[in-house]
Amino acid sequence: MTSSHSTAFDIDLYHLDAAYIAWKSGYNAMSAFELFTRSTPFGGGYMVAAGLEPAAEYILGFRFTRDQIDFIRRIKQYDAGFLELLRDFRFTGDILAVPEGEILFAHEPFMRVTAPFVEAMLLEAGLLRAIGISTLIATKAARITTAVQGRSFADFGFRRAHEPMWATRSAFIGGAETTSYVEAAQQFDIPASGTIPHAIVQAYPDELTAFREIAAMMPNYTLLIDTYDVDQGIDNAIQVAQEHAAIGSGHTLQAVRIDSGDLGAWAKLVKSRLVAAGMDHVKVLVSGDIDEYKAAELVASGAPIDGFGVGGNLAVGLGSVASGYVGGVIGAVYKLVWIDVEGDADDRMKIAGSKSTWPGRKQIHRIGGFERDVVALENEPTPTNGRTLLQPWMAAGELLHPHPSLREIRDKAIANLALMPDWLRNLSIERAYDVQFSNELTALRDRIIEEHR
Repeated sequence: MTSSHSTAFDIDLYHLDAAYIAWKSGYNAMSAFELFTRSTPFGGGYMVAAGLEPAAEYILGFRFTRDQIDFIRRIKQYDAGFLELLRDFRFTGDILAVPEGEILFAHEPFMRVTAPFVEAMLLEAGLLRAIGISTLIATKAARITTAVQGRSFADFGFRRAHEPMWATRSAFIGGAETTSYVEAAQQFDIPASGTIPHAIVQAYPDELTAFREIAAMMPNYTLLIDTYDVDQGIDNAIQVAQEHAAIGSGHTLQAVRIDSGDLGAWAKLVKSRLVAAGMDHVKVLVSGDIDEYKAAELVASGAPIDGFGVGGNLAVGLGSVASGYVGGVIGAVYKLVWIDVEGDADDRMKIAGSKSTWPGRKQIHRIGGFERDVVALENEPTPTNGRTLLQPWMAAGELLHPHPSLREIRDKAIANLALMPDWLRNLSIERAYDVQFSNELTALRDRIIEEHR
């Protein structure tokens, strides 16, 4: 049986073919690949870098098992020497990466992989997946955090997520305060939260009976009040809370949640009833197809909402009709930028109109507090008042330092988002952040284009 710890088959078949061709033809030279995007998602202006921990798990687990080699032998007619290379495969290269929680923009490399061509090529799909999914969802979460303007925001996305652990981890980096997903809460030490499902209300003869049973069983409870009718549901919730207050049971109604209908209008009605009953401390939570645009609209309407539960739109990084962007993928790519064939090092680029790439091994310099970024060749000096974003992350196939804690990464992301100018945090932007390309890099690109003309 294939080892559950192997990630070597998290690849596309054409990567095996490309690796075989390179090995067979003697082009397994030291190479550099860079991972980047050509645009920012959701019509916004930035991305929150995430995914290094999943990427490390992928790289360190990339080992071909005996069963995997046997399967490759059955479907492809590769030379025995190549199968031996796969059997002994270990990533031995170096990687520079932008730390998780940093802010990135289009055409800036998230990471640079330098390794023999076969090693670097085989990692492509898994790295794109780990970095792409994580960054997409961390960015979505950051946009929702901006939209709710200080109100609480919970991740309810487990049941919709394509990669639940990555989705929950990334949502926390971007600003979600809690998660409903118990496994992720335990593994990542994220506060767990939840209310009740409609089914538990429906299971009892009527809503009032259900609320009484829930309140009797749970010292601190939240009630879902839209199973039948919100107007009646809030009255039932208040009645049950008052009954427990009268007998001094110590059981307390902490919040009510609305999951359907006109959330803004219902929130106003519900809060007015709670205030009239002397229970203005009870929080009003809403959920149901929430995204950053809907959250922003509800906040702008003045609806007295204390917290939002966000599910599928967050967990799979969906766009919205309001933004005009479908979302779901971040469009990351992984391209060869340099190769040292027979000791003759040469920069590489793809020349394909809007899909053209920037050649050479590069560095990102951030100038001041988001004044501008400069993408330059790695040997160029750091500009005045600049700092480099690509940092050594792996050397000779080993991590150079332990991963920061998830809370440290989250704190970094929140601090960086706070440093950004207000216009750049807007859900939609009218102009792009200033990413400049150095004169030396531009000259290299122009020279290569001219040589291939």
